[in-house]
Amino acid sequence: MGLLDTVLDTESQAHVTLSPAEAFAAITLAATAIDGYLSENEARCISSVLSRLKLFRNYTNELMNRLFEKILSILRRDGMNVLFDAAKESLTEELREAAFAVATDLLLSEGIVKEEEKNFLNDLYQALGISRDVAIQIVQVILIKNRG
Repeated sequence: MGLLDTVLDTESQAHVTLSPAEAFAAITLAATAIDGYLSENEARCISSVLSRLKLFRNYTNELMNRLFEKILSILRRDGMNVLFDAAKESLTEELREAAFAVATDLLLSEGIVKEEEKNFLNDLYQALGISRDVAIQIVQVILIKNRG
């Protein structure tokens, strides 16, 4: 903890709690914005992908927009590490694997994988506690899916 953090108590204010849906969306947003930028097209793509999942079946466009606003607000205020840690805490094992699969799909859909994206996926599966074998299977399936 830095000097100003101690005096201002900013570190203790950074604890964030997310619902499982918010956590799932935060993981996909982190993957898509790994380059530090989230375009309007990328945001629409995330929304489209999430809307097809059971977890988001009852989310209207308005609810989805509020969800993204909350996530982006946390990201701006507290940073990626706080957002990611809160997301990790809220995901069950099944949701962790699904979030990894969706994040992988979003990153690999462009066909060109940058080094930072490779590193992100490598770090992501480990941070989420997904076994290497399961992570490899997910990546293989996504690569096959994106051939078409």
